[in-house]
Amino acid sequence: MSQTHAITLAQLRRYESRNVTFVDPDGSWPIVWDRAKGCHVWDTAGRRYLDLTAAFGVAAAGHANPSVVRAGQRQMGHLLHAMGDVHPHALKGELARELSRWTFERWTAERPSRQRLHGKTVFGTSGFESVEIALKTARLATGRPGILAFDGGYHGLGYGALNATARPLFREPFRNQLKEFGTFLSWPPCGTFDCSCPVATCQPLSRLKTDLRRHLRKGTIGAILVEPVQARGGIRIPHPAFLPLLREMATEYGALLILDEIYTGFGRTGRWFATEHSRVVPDLICLGKALTGGFPLSACVGRSDVMDQWPPSRGEAIHTSTFLGHPVGCAMALAQLKELERRGLPERSARLGTVLIDALRRLPSRFGDLELRVRGLGLMAGIELRRAGRPAGKESIEAMKRLLHEGFLVLPEGEHGELLSLTPPLTIPRGELLGTVDTIGTVLEEIAHPRTRTRKARRP
Repeated sequence: MSQTHAITLAQLRRYESRNVTFVDPDGSWPIVWDRAKGCHVWDTAGRRYLDLTAAFGVAAAGHANPSVVRAGQRQMGHLLHAMGDVHPHALKGELARELSRWTFERWTAERPSRQRLHGKTVFGTSGFESVEIALKTARLATGRPGILAFDGGYHGLGYGALNATARPLFREPFRNQLKEFGTFLSWPPCGTFDCSCPVATCQPLSRLKTDLRRHLRKGTIGAILVEPVQARGGIRIPHPAFLPLLREMATEYGALLILDEIYTGFGRTGRWFATEHSRVVPDLICLGKALTGGFPLSACVGRSDVMDQWPPSRGEAIHTSTFLGHPVGCAMALAQLKELERRGLPERSARLGTVLIDALRRLPSRFGDLELRVRGLGLMAGIELRRAGRPAGKESIEAMKRLLHEGFLVLPEGEHGELLSLTPPLTIPRGELLGTVDTIGTVLEEIAHPRTRTRKARRP
């Protein structure tokens, strides 16, 4: 442990809220980051780690991508801050145009000209703010306060977003302050996106359709909010007919379909956006994380006719913030989009995702009584651990800590932390990815069959 590491954790214990940074009493967690480049992170002791998290999915084009960094540096020297909703800067308009081009214009390009769409954007700072912008838009556009969301969903922790974030850990301490305008539906328990269950005989989808109709016909639901693939819920990948069903029912009952692609957007699942696997065009899409590659900027992009339900500004916007559409964030986002396109990173994610899933599925399905379940889409994959039919969260977290010791950064997902998630930068070398799988297999075998460990950490 470096002196900087010890000082940093001591400062956080004394001066940061104790609910933020978890410090393991045995000293095994956390590391203190010093720098990051490409797919690697170095701690303050100089140890190198392979980042299988992309820092919560942010570093899609790699940590400190040179083009993105240069764009941010140039902008900081030229115009560091502007005035949100009052006096704009040029890059805000340029980025709004690009987001329209990459979403609604691209999705509807093959339609007859009068049916083509373009998007309009409200910028935010964090992902949950883009969700709250979408919820406000749905209220303005439909006049209805209610929303439908899904068990296992995670949409952020602001008071509006908490109405759609299902996990009790986040909701219960504040429940008596919530309006609770969200209703939660069951996520269909279909295991993978390539599920071959016929739609006509898929009982979970049939039950979902019945539940959707029961709630929507009341006339109080203005939106359906959903992640195309649940991230923190445990890399839960729906049946391919899931999003088309939601689209159909929202359209039938005049509700809006809001897709939370904060995690899945910008190539994570092997397409620019996860909705493209189903060819579903939403009414609103929430974006963040990989949008800039490392600057706090988010966006809610909606069909122009839907977004035009916001009243025109008469000098005072009814949703804004000091840092709305920050010039540095816009510069970095424009550079990030160019990098993703130039290097074909969404397509690379699809190819490497197939390699990763195949390698994970070659691991034994059981280590003793520890059962493994593999699933993923693009470079958004995970290994769910179960023991005696129950989520093995304790073992998953132990594996995460051992992998950290071996030089790999991974995170647990799922309500019980039972899933080891793998969401690396889309630039990760194939060999590094396959080496990760080998180490995961060794670590899981050691957990299932405890013995004296003689191996040294693989990475310096």
